Order: sequence, then C-alpha cells, then structure tokens
Amino acid sequence: MNKEWFREKIHTYWRLYILVVLLVSVGIVFFFAFRTPRHTLRVVFMDVGQGDAIFIESPTGNQIIFDGGPGSTLVSEVAKQVSLFDRNIDMIVVTNPDKDHFEGFIPLLARYSVGAILEPGVSANENPVYRELHRVITDKGISVIEARTGQKVLLGGGAYIDIIFPDRDVEDVSHNDGSLVARLVYGDTSVLLTGDTTKNIENYLLEKYSNYLDSDILKVAHHGSDTSTSDTFVKAVSPDVAVISAGKGNSYGHPKKETLDTLSKNKVKTLVTMDEGTIVFESDGKRFVRK
Repeated sequence: MNKEWFREKIHTYWRLYILVVLLVSVGIVFFFAFRTPRHTLRVVFMDVGQGDAIFIESPTGNQIIFDGGPGSTLVSEVAKQVSLFDRNIDMIVVTNPDKDHFEGFIPLLARYSVGAILEPGVSANENPVYRELHRVITDKGISVIEARTGQKVLLGGGAYIDIIFPDRDVEDVSHNDGSLVARLVYGDTSVLLTGDTTKNIENYLLEKYSNYLDSDILKVAHHGSDTSTSDTFVKAVSPDVAVISAGKGNSYGHPKKETLDTLSKNKVKTLVTMDEGTIVFESDGKRFVRK
C-alpha cells in the first residue's frame, strides 16, 4: 500500500472529524445561547392578520402562547421567536373558540410539543375546526385546563399570569362574553390580556376588580371593535400603550374609529399590527421597553 496515499487518507478523515466536531460544538453553543435565561419578560404581539397571537417568554425561558390566530401563519411567526433547536412550548391559551384565536394551533401542534392548554370552557361543539383542534390535543395526550378566576400560571423568574375571568361556568354563553381575561405580571410591570371580551364583561370587571386592572400595556379586545374598550374601562386600566391585532383590509373595519378615539382621548399610545407588523416589548420588572 502506498504510504503517501495512506497518510493523505488519514489527514482527510482527520480534517473531516475536526469539521464535524466544530459543527456540533457550534450547534451546542447556539442551543444554549438561545435557551439561556434573558432575565427579562418578553411579550410579542405577532402579526398573524385578522386574529390574535401573543408569544410570551418568561425571565427563565418558559414559553406560552396566547391565541393562535387564523390559518397557519402562527407556525412561521413562532419560528422567528424561538431557537431552531427549540420544539417545546410550555402552554397554549385559547381565549375563546373563534377561528381567529385558535386555528393556528392545529399546525403548530404538528411541529411543537405542548405541555398544556388553557381555555375558558365556552362550548364550540358546532365548530368542526375546533373539534379538530381537540382531536389533536386528545391524540397527543395534552392536558386541558379550564380557566377560572384566582388561578395563577407561574412562568418562572417571578413572572406569572393571573386569571381574572371567567369566574363561572361559561359553557353556554356567547364566545365573546365567555372570553378569557388575564393579567400578565412581572415585578412592577403588567399587561392586561382581554381576548374578545365585551363592554358587558368590562363593566362586570370594573365592579369586581377596579383596583386591579391598572396595567402598563392593554391588549385591546376584539381587534379594536366598538363592542369593547369602553371609556371607563380604559380609565381603570390606565395603560401607557394599547396594542390592537388586526389584519389589513379586514371586512369588519377593525379597528373602529370609536375605539381609536377612546384611546386617543385617554392619551394612550396605540399600536396596530396591520401598521406596525409584529410588536415586541421586554420588561426588566421595572418598565417595558419596545424592541
């Protein structure tokens, strides 16, 4: 056997070995870099068109998604927020069983492992797409939790989600009246997440929780519809920023002028996903900063 040929082969294999080790090492570095706790709370209002989808990452790296938006846009939007190597979402939340709040979860569940699902318990048996979501959830053995006032979802690092509504069985009420309402809290900062709740429920919350609604950011209910966001409610929340998730050219005319006028009158800076695209905030527990 030619010794030069043999030495060249050894060198070739050795170079390939070193290259593979380097690639694996880089992959490991990137994996841990993306999974390293940020020590901040990240809240991402994803641009999914005419629907809601909010990605939340706690200071310790736990991830939760409030609503899945319509269609399949959610998957590509979530991919922008997590590491290429990350295929685990700790919890998904369906604030109400309308397609623009959950449909995107169906393709998401095909690509990501999900720890649990939180929903208000509003009946949607007549909706075949919602039945399909629950079929997938059942097939994958994912725990389903019915949300009720007083429950706290501990996200890690001191961040948590406080369920404000529903406080009763909402199986037979309208999807919007039964919509889940929650407050995301980290240190001195908070976000009020309102789903598609209505002025009727806003008034009820004002009676029960008027001193607890105050938040830095208000996720405006029902995409800026005039069925939500009353003047008294906005005053009680007293947000610095309001975020509206709505799609360009939507047939509903969202956000409504009445809603925008109410926010403007109360000197609330308003951001709309159809104008801004995806909107990202981070909190260090003292204040939110837009990223």
